Amino acid sequence: MAGTSSGAQSRDSGDLPRISTGSDGLDDILCGGLDANRMYLYEGRPGTGKTTMALQFLREGVRGGERVLYISLSETERELALVARRHGWSLDGVDIFELVPPETTLDPERELTVFHPAEMELSETTNLIFKEVERINPTRVVLDSLSELRLLAQNPLRYRRQVLALKHFFTNRNCTVIILDDLSSFQDDLQLHSIAHGVVMLEQLAIDYGAERRRLRVIKMRGIRFRGGFHDFTIEAGGLRIFPRLVAAEHHRSFAGEFTPSGNAELDQLLGGGLERGTNALLIGAAGVGKSSVALTYAIASAKRGEHAVFFAFDEGRGTVEARARTLGLPLEQYLQTGLIRFQQIDPAELSPGEFAANVRKSVHVDNARVVIIDSLNGYLNAMPDERFLILQMHELLTYLAQQGVLTILILAQHGLVGPMDTPLDISYLSDAVLMLRYFEAGGTVRRALSVVKKRSGNHEHTIREFRLSSAGITLGPPLREFSGIFSGNPRYTGEAMPEGPTE
Repeated sequence: MAGTSSGAQSRDSGDLPRISTGSDGLDDILCGGLDANRMYLYEGRPGTGKTTMALQFLREGVRGGERVLYISLSETERELALVARRHGWSLDGVDIFELVPPETTLDPERELTVFHPAEMELSETTNLIFKEVERINPTRVVLDSLSELRLLAQNPLRYRRQVLALKHFFTNRNCTVIILDDLSSFQDDLQLHSIAHGVVMLEQLAIDYGAERRRLRVIKMRGIRFRGGFHDFTIEAGGLRIFPRLVAAEHHRSFAGEFTPSGNAELDQLLGGGLERGTNALLIGAAGVGKSSVALTYAIASAKRGEHAVFFAFDEGRGTVEARARTLGLPLEQYLQTGLIRFQQIDPAELSPGEFAANVRKSVHVDNARVVIIDSLNGYLNAMPDERFLILQMHELLTYLAQQGVLTILILAQHGLVGPMDTPLDISYLSDAVLMLRYFEAGGTVRRALSVVKKRSGNHEHTIREFRLSSAGITLGPPLREFSGIFSGNPRYTGEAMPEGPTE
């Protein structure tokens, strides 16, 4: 968190009621919205969403019965109407004052307002703005954009004076102002920041593959607490959808830490009774060894108890998962239809980590999910623009889920099938339990082994058990006491007769 103390905020709140920005996500980041009757700056390169976010601010005022004004020095009213129409909005109630050449015949009554700003004196432009504001008397104003004023000013001193004149003019009016800046010049950036009451920066990042990523950051807010750092957002039909960065410490929920049964008695026995609510388990092993199948048993068991579970699939489609469940005799389709299990396929090239975290939060708060499965961390890693921050984001997400009493199952595929395995990501220290799954060869057949190598919350078996996937589900056999080297991929049998695998 950044900003002033709660005491300062409470003192200010009596004189300055907070107003909504028109975006639930930004209001959340600002812990309630903006102070009224102040000047704020939205800055970002073209295409980052400044105009859309500014229109949301004005439309929020219209919904509250306020008079609002959009002053455009860069876009025509027709262009703004097109933006609104593509978002499914109406600009009814929004007064638009354009200082750009109209596309139709000039209106003699507005002769002074149709010259391009580059052809006008800076003071003349600002005087026209003052007159229109006095005529409309709005409570919310958007000025788009400062780049034209900067061109007219021609030197930093004159530009700063005009911006200060704008600020002083609006200070004497009951009016909240949003100024847009497309960062066409960084020369006066810090001076502008010092003048504005608050600054929000919007960015658009191009990654090597997949859709561009957008994020915003609140640089300053005088007298207002806010969540610092970057917050992902998308531009969708309907406006900006902002995903506030998850802060686990803000979310607590009372719950009982009882066991969450898997529906398989042998597996629960191997885990010392089962996995507890509010913990997470990491299933690690080679591709196809059965990690997703083990996770599915927890989702099915949760649905049988009448609890909701959600399965986030980064690597496989719904059809593939349903086919596997039918092979194992698991009634997945039945619970998908009733809504007790929700399957969401994730495209890591399109989804930002912030949006994924928001989807997880929605599953917990709206669907009341008690079991969350992420399949797999390899796919989640591919969704990250910078893998250095994966551990930090995963730590925050797991802490949040733990405080909500959710059982989280993470799947991580290792590189290779047999022999030494390479793990692309080590998050075992974040995991409350780690289950190791391995292929091994014995008696000329490929077999599977399962062991619990870590469990923080209680005792567990330290044996290695063979398990089989069949139409009867997951079947565990007795401990492989006469084998050694199974996890290294070089099993050696030391007994007299080769043991049979688990029966169906």
